[in-house]
Amino acid sequence: MQARTYRTRFSSQRFRSFVVNYKDSDLWIGVDPESFHPEMETVAFETVKTLRHQLEHYFLVDPEYGRTLIPLDTKPDAPEIVNILAEAGKKAGVGPMAAVAGAFSEEIGKILLRDFGIKELVIENGGDIFLKLEKPLLLSIFAGNSVLSEKIGIEIPAQETPLGVCTSSGTVGPSLSFGIADAVMVACKSTAIADAFATALANQVKTPGDVQTVAETSEQFPEILSVVAICQDKLGIRSNFEMKLVAPSRPYPKGKEIG
Repeated sequence: MQARTYRTRFSSQRFRSFVVNYKDSDLWIGVDPESFHPEMETVAFETVKTLRHQLEHYFLVDPEYGRTLIPLDTKPDAPEIVNILAEAGKKAGVGPMAAVAGAFSEEIGKILLRDFGIKELVIENGGDIFLKLEKPLLLSIFAGNSVLSEKIGIEIPAQETPLGVCTSSGTVGPSLSFGIADAVMVACKSTAIADAFATALANQVKTPGDVQTVAETSEQFPEILSVVAICQDKLGIRSNFEMKLVAPSRPYPKGKEIG
């Protein structure tokens, strides 16, 4: 499994963190120290396990669901997670599994917020993030070997959360992409929808010159609050949130925050 070195950018003073692994799900979960409870790890693990089992069972009923790269209707009595993925895929014009990491982040986040009354929560699942904040947080954009990687970020206002911020790449990580973007970051109120749109927009970046066109194209989708597209040394932005430069890269102790 690829090392998630970018996780060290979150502050160990602001967030007490733990990691949950189940099959190929690898989640970093950060909670404000005042809200932290030891049972959170068990609840998160059991939720991941349940969601995975629901999907795997549905694959047996509808094998095409797990393979298709285009939107697909679900069968009657499909589990909620199956319908969430399918609806996100329909909005973005991609297959339902394009939204799975973001959907898992949000569904786990909702349960933790419900059960523990958490003040601040960050759940990161393969670059797809669910956020609930009480003060702003600067998220830098990891873009692989691009000269712009971790040089810029978007500041998430607390009042805009809960929020999903998801990133897709054609050059970083194992996820399927038909484009060459180093990173396309998308923010939406729904993390599943953000994940689906990140995939769809990253697929459209065929040359570095496409990034601004892709960002501008996103304006037709009211669900999208922010898009940042990076390919090599080119940057495209359309965002309701403030963009900020990130301090030059330097050695960070584990858990150091950028914001």
